[in-house]
Amino acid sequence: MCGIAGLIHRHGKTGDIGTEMTAMLQSLKHRGPDSTGYALYGKPLKGNELMLRFKVAEQDEMLKGFKIHDQVKERRNEVDKRIKELGGRILETTDATEYAFRYRIDYAGDRRKLADFIEDVEGAEILSMGHGLELVKDLGDAARVAEQYHLKGFTGTHALGHTRMATESDVDIRSAHPYWAYPFADVSVVHNGQLTNYWNGRRALERRGHRFMSNCDSELIAVYLADKMQQGAELKDAMTDSIDELDGVFTYLVATSDSLGMAKDVMAAKPMVLYESEKFICLASEEVAIRSVFPHEIDTFDPYEGEVRVWKSA
Repeated sequence: MCGIAGLIHRHGKTGDIGTEMTAMLQSLKHRGPDSTGYALYGKPLKGNELMLRFKVAEQDEMLKGFKIHDQVKERRNEVDKRIKELGGRILETTDATEYAFRYRIDYAGDRRKLADFIEDVEGAEILSMGHGLELVKDLGDAARVAEQYHLKGFTGTHALGHTRMATESDVDIRSAHPYWAYPFADVSVVHNGQLTNYWNGRRALERRGHRFMSNCDSELIAVYLADKMQQGAELKDAMTDSIDELDGVFTYLVATSDSLGMAKDVMAAKPMVLYESEKFICLASEEVAIRSVFPHEIDTFDPYEGEVRVWKSA
C-alpha cells in the first residue's frame, strides 16, 4: 500500500526538489502515514568531499528525558572522534534535528571502513554517504518531515520519495524508506511490493561481503543494483537483470548520482504513473502526486509490465 515517487530535471537543469517532492509525497499520505523519506540529489561535491547524513537516536527515544539528551551528545562526540581518527576532516555540520545530523567531510579512505567504524557507536546509523545524495527520513507525513528537516528550498537535479504504512516491521527511522546501498555512494531505492526470494538474494550478497542494515527487501534491491554496477554493468542492464532475478510483485525507482530509473515486474500489479517531457520526468504510485506539481493539464500514462526505463539529469 506504500506510496513511491520520483522526479528528475533534465539537461543539467535544477529545481526546488525539496518542495516538489514534499508536494508529491503529501498527496500520497493516504498510502502510508507512518513515516516519510526522501533521497535528494544536490550539487555533487568534488574530490574527496562527502555528504554524510546520520542519526544517533530514534525520534521516540528523545521523549525519555534528560538522560537521552546527554547520551546523544556523547554519541555525536564519539562519531566526530572516529571520523578524525580515520584521517577525515569535518568541514561543516548542521543539526537537522536533536538526533539527526548533516556533515560535510573530507575523507580519502575506505568508505566501508568509515561506515562500520561510525555505526559501531551505540545508536548510530548512517542514512547516506555520498557526493550528491542526501537521505532524509523520519516518522510522520511529508509536511511534518519537510518542516522538521528544513527541506523547502533544497535545490537539486532529482529525487526519490516514499510514504510508508508499516505492516511487518517497526515504526522507526531504521525501518523507513528510502534505502541507501551501503557502502556505495549515491545509490538509493524506493519500492512498492514484496520480494519472495529476499533471503536467498540477501545471503548471496552477504557471501560477496555486503552487509544489510534492515530486513527490508527495498534495501536488497539497492545493494543488488549497486553490486551489479560495481562489477561493470550499466544501470539499465542491472535493472533489466533484476526483472528476471528478483521474484515477486514489485515496482521500484532507483537513483544514482546522475540518473533516475524505473522498473516493473512482469505481473505489473503494483501501480506506477509516468509523466515525461523534454525538461522534466515525474513518476508516482498515483496520478494525484504528479498533478500536485503541475498547475496545468498534462498527459500521463502507465508503464508496461516488465518495463525498465532510465533518464539522465545531464
